[in-house]
Amino acid sequence: MTIENPLPDAFIDSQVKLALLEDIGQADLTANLIPIDAVSNATLITREDATICGMQWFERVFKQLDASISLSWKAQDGDRVKANTVICELHGPARALLTGERTAMNFLQTLSGTATLSSIYSDAVAGLPVKILDTRKTLPGWRVAQKFAVKCGGCFNHRVGLYDGILIKENHIMAAGSISNAINQAKALSAGVPIEVEVENFSELEQALASGVDIIMLDNFSIDDLKQAVAINQGRAELEASGNITLNNIRRVAETGVDRISVGALTKDIKAVDLSLRFS
Repeated sequence: MTIENPLPDAFIDSQVKLALLEDIGQADLTANLIPIDAVSNATLITREDATICGMQWFERVFKQLDASISLSWKAQDGDRVKANTVICELHGPARALLTGERTAMNFLQTLSGTATLSSIYSDAVAGLPVKILDTRKTLPGWRVAQKFAVKCGGCFNHRVGLYDGILIKENHIMAAGSISNAINQAKALSAGVPIEVEVENFSELEQALASGVDIIMLDNFSIDDLKQAVAINQGRAELEASGNITLNNIRRVAETGVDRISVGALTKDIKAVDLSLRFS
């Protein structure tokens, strides 16, 4: 499966440039022990089942170090692979391959970790008409990359940042004076983006429905309360379940009839995929 990466090359190059500067500093002292004309082959494998994401970051690391390095991909972003699968074969100057291996794998293993967890959550609600969404709980500087990884895993993106959606939460409501005040001010902005409000009980749900918002986030509602909220809503707004969502309960949450479920763990609780780059 191939999933198109919407991120511009310049953005990826800037991330890679910063990561290489962080790792190399003035010089890779250990790689300089290798003869300058040495050429090597390398094979990248995964040591565990995974959903792959981060090919362009991996590739740009080596291309920035030495454009003569060739890469032959055996898997694509979004592919689900089994342990010990060959993902990529590389050929080129040994010094550049050695210098770039850790930075390249850091990108690939981290983004593949996000994609893999997303695929597990996606599978957990298979067959149900619900979207699993990420949140803004991302690694600083990695948000758009992680949100791409979420899509590679079969889940969906919530708003990317503060600029492409309005989400009125408890503190906004307190500052505005009431739910209706906050929603009315949001509508007055005429920003042309979805308006979502977080509610914590049925009284707030009724206020949000009366104000005609696009999406209502049901914060920490029990399973029974989610079912009741769906019945009250009657399709007037999209309903999003949020708070304390885990793999153990996400299918029961989805079965209540909510339209969306937001899961901070997709980008926050990251376990990097175990990769290995073997030289020959």
